[in-house]
Amino acid sequence: MPLSWTEIRDRATAFQKRWKDDTSEQAESQSFWAEFLNIFGVDRKKVGIYEKQVHLKRARAVKNGRIDLFWPGKLLVEMKSAGQDLDKAFAQAADYFEALPDRDLPRYLLVSDFKRFRLFDLEEKIDHPEFRLDQLKDKARLFGFIAGYQAQIIKPQNPVNAKAAAQMGKLHDALKASGYGGHALEVLLVRLLFCLFADDTGIFQPAQSFRDWLENDTKPDGSDTGRALSELFDVLNLPEHARQATQRENFASFPYINGNLFAETHRPPAFDAKTRELLLDACVLDWTNISPAIFGALFQSIMSGEDRRKLGAHYTSEENILKLIKPLFLDELRAEFEKINNNGNRLA
Repeated sequence: MPLSWTEIRDRATAFQKRWKDDTSEQAESQSFWAEFLNIFGVDRKKVGIYEKQVHLKRARAVKNGRIDLFWPGKLLVEMKSAGQDLDKAFAQAADYFEALPDRDLPRYLLVSDFKRFRLFDLEEKIDHPEFRLDQLKDKARLFGFIAGYQAQIIKPQNPVNAKAAAQMGKLHDALKASGYGGHALEVLLVRLLFCLFADDTGIFQPAQSFRDWLENDTKPDGSDTGRALSELFDVLNLPEHARQATQRENFASFPYINGNLFAETHRPPAFDAKTRELLLDACVLDWTNISPAIFGALFQSIMSGEDRRKLGAHYTSEENILKLIKPLFLDELRAEFEKINNNGNRLA
């Protein structure tokens, strides 16, 4: 589970004191960012890459560049020495994007010179105002995504929901066309949906553990992906203390999931390069932004028309659900919350 915000603020306060006098980009950059990630309970070795080399293509030349800290799919950091122009640091960081594959493009871009920070949310197109190191404890919530927190913004007809359904539909159709179908395929899709959601919502720690495992511990041609997934599902069905020593080490990011989701045994699906890529493309989606209501639609997409008629399955959007339940009790709860919150602020 993510660290509490109280602990994060305490760690941020200690970090401010520790680094208030350092200014050299080259001398202390790696230690600085390792300790910065540790504020939020994240081990840099598990998520980030220092000095990742990229090839920057220009009109008439190819130039090599190095990303100071890179967390694939999540965060790109460009570091400068104290007093240097953060706008230029941002422009330099932006140049790296053209050299990265789409699935690795980060949502967040962070530039710093030890004394100042500036964070960009590229998905929501938010340029957060620059702040000083001594303000970090008060700005810590900007970096909740590092700890595994993610504020869900509910939007009418959020296009990411349709994209998620379409992506899982593609994977379903490709596996079914290869001869893997029936109940085994339905169970596989439900388990993969859980893993994708767990990867972005703090169940798997650190975030993106499932994607990292899939990308680095399975072969690009997909020949071992099905067997690897079956082993992962077996591990998720075992309490940590009951796992073999090698399993505990290799699958440390994946906790025991109680219940029966991973209890059934099925023959492993046969993936190939295409189906593995489809699953990796699904990992790219930010599943924290997927409405819980969309899971009903996703399950519909792997059911036949006959099954849907038999079960009466249908998808009701979150927007329409809220139209129904808000007047019943959510508005009243919200008003009560605001009253308590305002009283607390006056007392403070």
